[in-house]
Amino acid sequence: MTSALQKNRPGAAFPFDNSYVGLPPHFFAAQVPTPVTEPWLIKLNEPLAAELGLDVEALRRDGAAIFSGNLVPEGAEPLAMAYAGHQFGGFSPQLGDGRAILLGEVVDRSGKRYDIQLKGAGPTPFSRRGDGRAAIGPVLREYIISEAMFALGIPATRALAAVTTGEPVYREEVLPGAVFTRVAASHVRVGTFQYFAARGDTDGVRALADYVIDRHYPTLKEAENPYLSLFEAVSERQAALIARWLHVGFIHGVMNTDNMTVSGETIDFGPCAFMDTYDPATVFSSIDQHGRYAYANQPGIGQWNLARLGETLLPLIDAEPDSAVDKANVVIKRYGERFQAHWLAGMREKIGLAGEEDGDLELVQALLSLMQAQGADFTLAFRRLSDLAGDDVAAPAFAASFREADACGPWLTQWRERLSRDPQTATERAIAMRSVNPAFIPRNHRVEQAIKAAVEDGDFSLFEALLSVLSKPYEDQPGFAAYREPPKPDERVLATFCGT
Repeated sequence: MTSALQKNRPGAAFPFDNSYVGLPPHFFAAQVPTPVTEPWLIKLNEPLAAELGLDVEALRRDGAAIFSGNLVPEGAEPLAMAYAGHQFGGFSPQLGDGRAILLGEVVDRSGKRYDIQLKGAGPTPFSRRGDGRAAIGPVLREYIISEAMFALGIPATRALAAVTTGEPVYREEVLPGAVFTRVAASHVRVGTFQYFAARGDTDGVRALADYVIDRHYPTLKEAENPYLSLFEAVSERQAALIARWLHVGFIHGVMNTDNMTVSGETIDFGPCAFMDTYDPATVFSSIDQHGRYAYANQPGIGQWNLARLGETLLPLIDAEPDSAVDKANVVIKRYGERFQAHWLAGMREKIGLAGEEDGDLELVQALLSLMQAQGADFTLAFRRLSDLAGDDVAAPAFAASFREADACGPWLTQWRERLSRDPQTATERAIAMRSVNPAFIPRNHRVEQAIKAAVEDGDFSLFEALLSVLSKPYEDQPGFAAYREPPKPDERVLATFCGT
């Protein structure tokens, strides 16, 4: 049992190289984690730890203490970041890390800088009367989803570790407490810029923008207008990211401006979920009462959030207000064009098109309309189409994706006619399609089963099995075929919940 905060214990050091702490003092609050009574290491992501240049053996030994916050490694400079944000359209001028503490930054083996942050490590000055803790369910969900996103090839924060605390957390019910260790290219958000802009602190906005350019977009230092170029670069990354979400049926669930990073990573997997039956109006988040963040609304919300970022940068973009607005509006408009280009390029890949023709958008939309009308499972239908591209023997399986097996016949005729004008062989096409159409996603019912077993029985075997399957989403894995299947009617998860 470790009951007191420890510092500088031999063997526990990380190769920290902290930069955010060098920003002005009002950017953050220094805050050490609050110790817990009996930490236990649920999971250590050893491959990620090795990539980050961490001492895996030391983490096996001291990981429970380090990742619970009981042991602060040498070189750490713990802090809680200040930020604001629009939450479901309403602006909160001060949010900040209410239950997360940034231990510091490390530079990995490839020279890339990453934050290491503890979520659920106790209260901070930004907790707003909250306990600063996390329950085990949201911790396991974030671990599963973030690693699944990584395996799918979608930019996202990573999971380094999860620990239980030996202490209860009080929500609607009493739950086991836990702490999640998150790795991110950075935790700077649109809401971070909003925090300073809301206070009329243009110097703060400029200092933050310079920091982001230096850390994430160093080539922009030489741009004619670095701050306008920064806005363009962030918009491009978000357009590409949100298109990738839609390609795999991902619904973030809480796309507030404080949950949009300027690095272009997916962050905060609270009420997120992956769609089963295709329906663009799908919402899972229990707090999204009006469908603001529904599956099909995500591109537009991305644009809305970026407009809020643009507002904070206006004084830096141009000293003349009207000119600044005009320049920012060009970027906002271009975001829509960029998103559409990324989305259509990805959808072409999903249906096996190697080239581009004018009617491709209509062909894609026809398939999606068919899937919606016929209640097709989003992931299974595209995976079965991948099989069909390589062998007509798979035609009955694809047809079985629809309520009426013959409903897909007219679309298949159009699709085959279109494929006849592409240069790929059937084998090449099938291989390419299987590389973008996953066989496995974090099915909501599987995630809930893993969480339930851990919470109610202390059984982490389902959690481990799910992580293993999801680490190879594009492989068939015949031994885990059941994990491909959508939920039975009594297994459906209709709502997901925010961890706070």
